[in-house]
Amino acid sequence: MAARGALDLIGQTPLVEVTGLNTGPCRLFLKLESSNPSGSIKDRPARAMIEAAEANGNLKAGGTIIEATAGNTGVGLALVGASKGYRTLLVVPDKMSREKVLHAKALGAEVVITRSDVGKGHPDYYQDLALAITQKTPGAVYINQFENPANPAAHEASTGPEILDGMGGDVDAVVVGVGSGGTLTGIGRYMKKASPKTVMVLADPAGSILAPLVETGRMTEAGSWAVEGIGEDFVPPNCDLSLVKKAYSIDDKESFSTARQLLRKEGILAGSSSGTLLAAALRYCREQTEPKRVVTLVCDTGAKYLSKVFNDAFLAQEGWLDRDVTGTARDVVINPFGEGATIFVSPNETLRSAFARMRSSDISQLPVIEEGRVVGLIDESDILDALVANEGAPQGVFDKAVRDVMVTRLQTISANAPVTELLPLFASGLVPVIMDGDAFVGLATRIDLINFFRIQAQ
Repeated sequence: MAARGALDLIGQTPLVEVTGLNTGPCRLFLKLESSNPSGSIKDRPARAMIEAAEANGNLKAGGTIIEATAGNTGVGLALVGASKGYRTLLVVPDKMSREKVLHAKALGAEVVITRSDVGKGHPDYYQDLALAITQKTPGAVYINQFENPANPAAHEASTGPEILDGMGGDVDAVVVGVGSGGTLTGIGRYMKKASPKTVMVLADPAGSILAPLVETGRMTEAGSWAVEGIGEDFVPPNCDLSLVKKAYSIDDKESFSTARQLLRKEGILAGSSSGTLLAAALRYCREQTEPKRVVTLVCDTGAKYLSKVFNDAFLAQEGWLDRDVTGTARDVVINPFGEGATIFVSPNETLRSAFARMRSSDISQLPVIEEGRVVGLIDESDILDALVANEGAPQGVFDKAVRDVMVTRLQTISANAPVTELLPLFASGLVPVIMDGDAFVGLATRIDLINFFRIQAQ
């Protein structure tokens, strides 16, 4: 029978066994929460929390839903809120992926971007800011997934039973992450009653305080991490860490790499937090000496992270591609021409094509390549100068050939030159062209050099 609407599609997600990765003596299964309507596990608590607010009278017709969110809870709230006719306002830290923010906005949510480099108690911390906005907004309800009891209740009522049922009542361990704590606490509570043998395992980003707290009993100082949606600098009220028997800290590089392996080996497109969970689950499975049946979650779809997890340029900017660091100008090139990664234009193409390529790739300059050689450079100022020179008919400028506008006097620098030799070139307003003999290596930009020094300082 057909569902009456998107909300009826929440839950009853597929369970699939991992077959292409080394799981040691164990069998590892993935609960595909990415198949929920908004693409994440957060649809479950989003609906439950909104319906709880309706039931207790806090959320009335025409009201506003406000939440502090790493993205997916907000998207879930926007989905449910839109279907019920509510305004949704989300406060999101600035490290969240562009795709999640755009998804929330496409659902009609208003998004306030705030700082990710401040902690709880600071007015710009996403939870503090969301609460302050709620207090100023008539008819608003702060959902507060971190304390809302409907959050873990949703997983206790649905996710946990679905896992146990899908595993035929036989599951030895469930590996989860903690953002708000709802998934861990809800599934953990259910398993404690329905399957006492089931061990709850925590997968945590390196830098989060939660795994060290479980493993050592000590509260550490929080660091930073790129994985979205899990890991915390405090213990959320909804997070019952007493349910956890084992915890793993997974660094960003391993999380991103594991998510990419999941796509290549299993054909499953998953996000960065799913990479963390899978990496921890694989560690747990490989440590076992006897066969066990283990379940973890694909928390959300990797379509929300195409610009990060599945973008080689982003990984290069983070220093996660295992390139040799030589301290030379070669290191600054993010998209090497020899690897087929450079975005370029040919001299016979039009300015319209060059501008479209700049815009789609979010860059301001392009090398001009002819027969494998760099013959020029074109940037946004060259196109703008051409438009100014033809202000009487600016539209015609876009039909000009790139060769008519490009700069042919190039400022080259040897790929083997010390990185510091780039500094005076940038100070003079130049775009260095990195060459290895006669071979074009790539362009270096100011942001590339700044990022190089940032990585070296870590």
